[in-house]
Amino acid sequence: MGQEPPFDLAGRVAVVTGGARGIGLAAAERLGEAGAALAVVDRDRAGTDAAVERLREHDLRAIGIAADVTSEADVARMTEEVLAELGGLHVLVCSAGVVGRNAFAWETSVEEWRAVLETNLTGVWLCNRAALGPMRDQGYGRIVNVASIAGKEGNPKLGPYSASKAGVIGLTKSLAKEVADTNIRVSSIAPAVIQTPMLDQVTPETIDYMVSKIPVGRTGTPEEVAALIHYLVSEECSFSTGACFDVSGGRATY
Repeated sequence: MGQEPPFDLAGRVAVVTGGARGIGLAAAERLGEAGAALAVVDRDRAGTDAAVERLREHDLRAIGIAADVTSEADVARMTEEVLAELGGLHVLVCSAGVVGRNAFAWETSVEEWRAVLETNLTGVWLCNRAALGPMRDQGYGRIVNVASIAGKEGNPKLGPYSASKAGVIGLTKSLAKEVADTNIRVSSIAPAVIQTPMLDQVTPETIDYMVSKIPVGRTGTPEEVAALIHYLVSEECSFSTGACFDVSGGRATY
């Protein structure tokens, strides 16, 4: 009685990249409902504006920032804008990502490889690096990097995507150890196939393959992923860092 609700985020500022849709938007909604002020970041200005309007309709405090996470200048501008307009940066959720073309390795161009790695891995590194500055200054922070089950197991014909997500898991482990002696916690999550607009980039055959590997027998929902993110960015997540948390319907539990 009289206690704060579990995983309360009142007074926290949360940045969500890829926040215009899918897992990012679901996470923004969940964290906003828990009390966080939100910065929704996406390279799609129209999508960002629509997401912010939706959040504000539910009386959530949110700003939108159009930025490309592969651009060091954009990420620096994003960070400065968040600090100036919202007064801090306590939570970072890196959800921006692309799947890339479904193709065998010998059919994949160097340009296609680099495009996926730039967004999914370099973009995560740039955003983590930028956020760690204010987090170290204030002595507190929570970061969740959205990886994928493909980063644990590898999906055929998705080599660049699988490699990029494995990189996110390794990067998270490294960064977590670098700040383990502070009150900053860095985690990653490994969703299996989630019902989001990103599936539009994947062939039906690939989707069927991925679902066939899930013991629960269905795709996940963005809201189910957002629930896990909510815990990981809360103050209660104090003794877990560097881990990759499964959210794959039982496909992988390691």
